[in-house]
Amino acid sequence: MKFATKAIHAGVHPDPETGAIMTPIYQTSTYAQRSPGDNRGYEYSRTHNPTRTQLQDALAALDNGRHGLAFASGMAAIDCVLHLLKPGDEVISTDDLYGGSYRIMTKVYEPLGINFHFVPMGDMEAVRAKVTANTKLIWVETPTNPLLNIIDIAAAAALAREAGALLAVDNTFSTPYLQEPLALGADIVVYSLTKYMAGHSDTVMGALVFNDEHLLERLSFYQNACGGTPGPQDCFLVLRGLKTLHLRMQRHCENGRAIAEYLRQHPKVDKVYWPGFESHPNHAIAARQMRDFGA
Repeated sequence: MKFATKAIHAGVHPDPETGAIMTPIYQTSTYAQRSPGDNRGYEYSRTHNPTRTQLQDALAALDNGRHGLAFASGMAAIDCVLHLLKPGDEVISTDDLYGGSYRIMTKVYEPLGINFHFVPMGDMEAVRAKVTANTKLIWVETPTNPLLNIIDIAAAAALAREAGALLAVDNTFSTPYLQEPLALGADIVVYSLTKYMAGHSDTVMGALVFNDEHLLERLSFYQNACGGTPGPQDCFLVLRGLKTLHLRMQRHCENGRAIAEYLRQHPKVDKVYWPGFESHPNHAIAARQMRDFGA
């Protein structure tokens, strides 16, 4: 199934009660049960909601993953991943990354005894130098925010496996239209759905996509226990946005290329940070792992 078809159809199905093609907004907190504990898979909407279930399935399908979890924000998704850690654990992270990610790592989790190392990841040997027996997570953001550095996901995945650590990739800027981290060896893909995935600036949400069943057990527990789950209205809005993701990303790429070319010729512009230029230091990696640049 090609990406455009998946964006429109994958993970969703007609409503079993009415046959509605578009996923209904199940605006309910609780569900009727035949008897205590005897339900049809839903009992409380913090734990499960049919609208959210279809969104999670759609997100997993777009990344060719087995499992998706949706959250009330991208930060709630990041927080869920960091709950996998315990005091004494170490994280190696991209040094050029979203400010909210840096903030939660240094201001929330570092005081709890988790150690973070922020390193430039253009050189995997610099990352390797920070690996210890306590390294449990390697955190990659690519392209980075704001400098659009491109990090070699496959190389980071190989290093993570060698270290016995998880690899999480923040794929917000690329979306699965341009880049599929799971196929390159990542364990967890992280999204702020607020940006390109939802696409209409009318909702704030986040998501995780992954394959491992053990991770499903742990991450879904934290999703439910910590409560950073989205409401059905927001899930509906993201489901709507996904149906045009391929069209919007294609136009974003075309526009970005045109602007980069214009700025490169402008006499007042000294440097343009766009991975599509062969002069960009990470162009070869971008061409290998991102669709618009060659993959």
